Amino acid sequence: MASLNGTFDATGVAPAQPMDPLPAGKYRAHIIESELLPTRSGDGQYLKLVLEVLDGPYARRKLWDQLNLVNASTQTMEIAQRTLSAICHAVGQMQVADSEQLHFKPMLVSVKYEPAGTDKHGVFHQARNKITGYAAERATPGLASAPAPRGPAPAPAAAAAPPPRPATATPPWRRSA
Repeated sequence: MASLNGTFDATGVAPAQPMDPLPAGKYRAHIIESELLPTRSGDGQYLKLVLEVLDGPYARRKLWDQLNLVNASTQTMEIAQRTLSAICHAVGQMQVADSEQLHFKPMLVSVKYEPAGTDKHGVFHQARNKITGYAAERATPGLASAPAPRGPAPAPAAAAAPPPRPATATPPWRRSA
């Protein structure tokens, strides 16, 4: 049992509302916390990042990312290093000795929505967000931090049409040598 140092009156405080994941899109955000932690297996380290959306309808919402900077898998480390490089380029900090050098510098963060389900290891997870990319802010006034509109995708460039076949042409699988 824990003493609350007095009586808590819930009538004076609005109840917390459930926080659904953000819709997929690009958000203006910055890193507010970072910490280098050991991996679960104990043979590596990952950089845990906490980001905060800066404006729009999702202002002050948090996003998380983890970069496996020290890992037995060179591919895993390369992915983490490329992601860290993207963050450095996005905030204009090319030389980093301490992750705090990346804090409070606005950038654009691409966010994916992952519905609830079972991951590749058979573990169930609730719906969540995944950061899929980092980019520098554009000098575009009025940039919204809400998800990008989902209009029809641009039509792919038309490929050159194959030459017309004569009506009597024999398909390749029916030709004799």
